[in-house]
Amino acid sequence: MADGTPRTPIMAEQAADRLYIIDARNGIERRILLDWIHSTSGDEEPAWTSLDIEDGDHALPVDALRTRLDGSPSRQVVPLRVAWRMPAFDRGRALKFRHLIFGDPRHPGPLRARAILWRDRRRAQILVGEAATLDALRDRFCAQTGGGDGASADSPEFAGFVARQAALALDVAERGIRGSRYKVPRFVADSLRTNPKFRAALAELAGQLGRPVADLYREARPLMKEVIARPSALFLDLRARLDRMMFGGYEPEMEVDAAELAKLRSVLREHPTCILFTHKTYIDGATPSRLTYDNDMPMLHLFGGANLDFAIMGEFFRRSGMIFIRRSFQDQPLYKLVLRHYIAWLLAKRFPLSWAFEGTRSRLGKLAPPKYGLMKYVLDAAHATGTGGVHFVPFVTSFDLIRDVEEYAAEQTGRAKKPESLSWFIGYMKSLKEPSGRIRLDIGDPVVIEQAPDADDRRALERIAFAVAVEANRVTPLTVTSLMCLILLGLAPRGATAAELLAAIGAVSRWARERDIRLSRELESGDDAALSATIDTLVASGLLTRYEAGSETIYSIDPAKHPMASYYRNIIAHHFLDRALIELALFALRDADKGDVTAAFWAKIDRLRDLFKFEFFYPPRDEHRAAIEAELARIDPVWDRRLASGDRGVAQLLRRCQPVVGHAILLPFAEAYSVVADLLARAKPGEEVDAKVLLDTALVEGRQAYLLRRISSEAAIGKLLFENGLSLMRHMGLAETATPDSLAARRALLAELRGLANVMESMRLSTTALADRLPAAGE
Repeated sequence: MADGTPRTPIMAEQAADRLYIIDARNGIERRILLDWIHSTSGDEEPAWTSLDIEDGDHALPVDALRTRLDGSPSRQVVPLRVAWRMPAFDRGRALKFRHLIFGDPRHPGPLRARAILWRDRRRAQILVGEAATLDALRDRFCAQTGGGDGASADSPEFAGFVARQAALALDVAERGIRGSRYKVPRFVADSLRTNPKFRAALAELAGQLGRPVADLYREARPLMKEVIARPSALFLDLRARLDRMMFGGYEPEMEVDAAELAKLRSVLREHPTCILFTHKTYIDGATPSRLTYDNDMPMLHLFGGANLDFAIMGEFFRRSGMIFIRRSFQDQPLYKLVLRHYIAWLLAKRFPLSWAFEGTRSRLGKLAPPKYGLMKYVLDAAHATGTGGVHFVPFVTSFDLIRDVEEYAAEQTGRAKKPESLSWFIGYMKSLKEPSGRIRLDIGDPVVIEQAPDADDRRALERIAFAVAVEANRVTPLTVTSLMCLILLGLAPRGATAAELLAAIGAVSRWARERDIRLSRELESGDDAALSATIDTLVASGLLTRYEAGSETIYSIDPAKHPMASYYRNIIAHHFLDRALIELALFALRDADKGDVTAAFWAKIDRLRDLFKFEFFYPPRDEHRAAIEAELARIDPVWDRRLASGDRGVAQLLRRCQPVVGHAILLPFAEAYSVVADLLARAKPGEEVDAKVLLDTALVEGRQAYLLRRISSEAAIGKLLFENGLSLMRHMGLAETATPDSLAARRALLAELRGLANVMESMRLSTTALADRLPAAGE
C-alpha cells in the first residue's frame, strides 16, 4: 500500500480473492465505486466494506472491516476512492474563502455530487490504491506497532491499521493527479499511540512520576490535539491564497535561483529536512511555504509560538500545517514527550519542518543569536529514533521594504510591543497592501547531520547552529535598499547626489563581485530602470528623501529615520565586517606612537573582535585571521610590506581602502556601548548593577547624548544595543558591584569607546571629502 514498497499488480486469476475497501463519504460515492467493482469483477460476488476514512482523534469505525479480515493470507486488499476534479483548477488554484463555509469542491456532499454527475460524469475519477496481501499487512503491522493487541482477524488495532494503510495508499494515488503539494500526514495521533517507542517512553515516564500509565495516556490525548497539525488540501490552498494576499504589496514573482530550487526539491524528496529561515518580519515564515506550494513540493510544517494560536486564525493555521509550541514547557514532561515523538514521526515520514532560526524576529536587522530549543528537540528526536542524514537548509528572504521595521524602531526606544490579536492581524494585513518592491529568496547549502548527537551535547548543538548561521550569512545578498542605507548612513548628515549614489553603488557592487557576495537582480544586472523603480519605492515609503528643487537631485535619510535605515544596513553588515575591522585598525594606527606597526595592527584587530563579539558571528581566530589577510591582499597585494614600513605604509593602505565603510558598520555599536559604559562609570563604590534600571536609564541618557551630539545618530539608541553593551561589560567583569578598581576600568573602557567613535568620525569625514571626487555614473 503506502509503505514505499514496489506495487504488486493484481492478476486476473486473483480477482476472486480480493477485499475492496471503499473510502466513501456518502451514498453517491459508494454507488460509483460499487458500480466500478461489479463491472470489473466478472461473475464473482466481490467482497467489500465501506468506510469514511478520516484523520481524527477518534477510533475509526472498523467493526465491518474486522469481519472481512478472516480471508486467506494471500487475499488482496484493494482500496478505492473517488477523486473529484475541478475544471481549470490547475491554472489558478483559485479556491475561495467561501469554501470554508460551503465545503471543499473536491469533497462534495451528496447534493453537490449529484449535480456534478449530472453535468459531467468525467469529473468523478476512480482511484485504485496500491494493493497488499493480508499476510503482508500483518507483517507490516507487527513491524510498525510491535504487534499491538495482536494481528488476528478480529483485532481492532489490526483492523484500524489496515484502514489507515488503505487511506495512505489512496493518498499516494491521489497525489499522482493533484500534486506533491498535497502530501499531508494522516492518522498521526493513532500512529503515535500504537508506536512501541512512544509506549515505552510513556511507561518510563509513568515510572518516574509514580503514576499509572493509563492516566498519562488520557492526558496525552488533549496534548496531541494541541500539538499535532491537521493539514488538508482545502486549507493548504486557502493558506496559499492568504500568502499571496500577504505579499500583495510586493512584485508577484519572487526571485529565486533555478539551480537552488532544483537542489531543494531533491533534498526534500530524499532526506529528512528542516528549513531554517532568518526572521525579519511576520511574513518571512510564509515565503518557504509559498515557494514549496507554487513549485509543487511537499508542504512544510511550520513551528509557531502559541501566542499566534488565537481565535479563528489559530485553527486556520493549524489546519494548514502550523505546529503551535508553548513558550516554556521545561516543567511539563508529558508535553515534552509528546512533542519529541511527534517531531520524530514527521522526520521518519519525510515531512519537512520549518522554523525561525533565531526564534524571534530580529529587531536590529543582523542575524540574531540562534535559539537552540527546536533544533535540540529535532536532533534529540533524530538521535532517539536513529534517523540519520538530517538536512538543515538555511533560507534567507530579502525584502526591498519590511513593514515591521517602524515597529522595531519604536520598540527599541522603549515602547511596549503590541499584543497579537485578530484586529491587530487585520490591520497588519492592510499595511501589507502598500507598494513594497521585490522579494528575493536565497537557499543555502544544507548542513548535513549524518548522525544526530546526544541531546546533552551542548557543544555539538552550538557547532551545528553556528554552521547554519554562517551559511545563512553567506547567501544573504546585497539589495538596493540595504546598500543605499549603508552608503547614505555613512555620509550622513551629508546627502548624496544621484551621480554620487550611482557611482558608490557601482563601486561597492564591484567590490562584492570580487568576493563572491551575492547581489540582488537589479544590482547584478546593472539595470538602471529596475534600480530607479526600487529607489522610487523607497522614497514613496518615506525611508529616503529626494530633493529635486536644485540643480542636482539629492538623496538623504532623515535623521528620524536613521534607526529604520540602520535595520536594512545591519542585514548586510556581516559582509563588510572584516573590511570595517581593517579600516578602523588602520585609522587608529595612523596617529599612534611609533613601534611595531604590524604587531599593533593585529593587536587592534583582536581587541575590536572582542569589543563587538556580541554583535557578530566570528570564525575561530586562526580562520578569521586568514580571512582578514585575504581581504588585505585584495586591498593591496603587498600589504604586509606596507604595514612593516610604518606610518607611510599605513597611509598608502588607507588610500587604497577608499571609500571606507567601517564607520557605517561599527559606529552605532561603539556609541551605544559608550552610553552604558558612561552610566556604569558614574556609579559609586559599593553600588550594584540593576539591569532593568540601567537599560531604562540608558534610553533616557542616550537621547540626551544624541541631543548634545555626543553620539551621532539615533540609530545608536536601542534596548538591544544597550543589552549587548551590558553583556560586554559583564563578560569583561565590569558589571559586578562597583569597586575603585572596577570603576577605573569602566572609565578606561568609556575612554576607549569614545576614542573609537572619534576615529570613526574621521573616517566619515574622509568619506565625505572623497564624495566630491567620485566620478559620475557612466564616466
